[in-house]
Amino acid sequence: MHIPDGYLSPQTYIPFYAAFFGFMTIAVNKLKKKLTARLVPFLGMSSAFAFLIMMINIPVPGGTTGHAVGAALISLVLGPWIAVVSVSIALIIQAFVFGDGGITAIGANCFNMAIAMPFIAYGCFKLLQGKSLNARRMNISAFIAGYLSLCITSLLTAVELGIQPIIAAASDGTPLYAPYPLKITIPALASEHFLLFGIFEGFITALIFRFFYNSNKELIEVLK
Repeated sequence: MHIPDGYLSPQTYIPFYAAFFGFMTIAVNKLKKKLTARLVPFLGMSSAFAFLIMMINIPVPGGTTGHAVGAALISLVLGPWIAVVSVSIALIIQAFVFGDGGITAIGANCFNMAIAMPFIAYGCFKLLQGKSLNARRMNISAFIAGYLSLCITSLLTAVELGIQPIIAAASDGTPLYAPYPLKITIPALASEHFLLFGIFEGFITALIFRFFYNSNKELIEVLK
């Protein structure tokens, strides 16, 4: 889901940069207020976790690749605002050091995976779990939160790419940026994430969330 350079028009990536800076400013301010000595190593580990899991890109038919993100787990355990910071750090390092995701697309990539995904996961878990602490329900809620957040994020990315031929084309109709319409981008991105990577994201989210619940229950933000 890392959008490369040259696929988004300025009228797309500039607003996403603005939105990203706005959310990041709020997230950093919130982090400053709740940052403690105990939280610092978890913040570092969450960024490292997101970085590593996103570096595992698996090729799929159709010329694209897919991967898990880890943003759902970080959001459930540490809170969505901390997930904004930690996942954004991972995405920025990937873009500048490894070329995984474009420089112009950093705002869009961070909005999709470091902002939209954590809040979707957090809201989904809250909605499904309620105030119940039933273990089975908690596992299912965590799985669905991870699964749906990744799948919806893939749809968001597909729409951003698919609208480029509509909003940025030459006078003769030739696309200036991403050339693929929505009827191609949505099936290409959604199918692999709904059928494969979303399941993996959900499984990892539920498994590690359960570990934190058993070992550091008081740390879990979504249960507070």
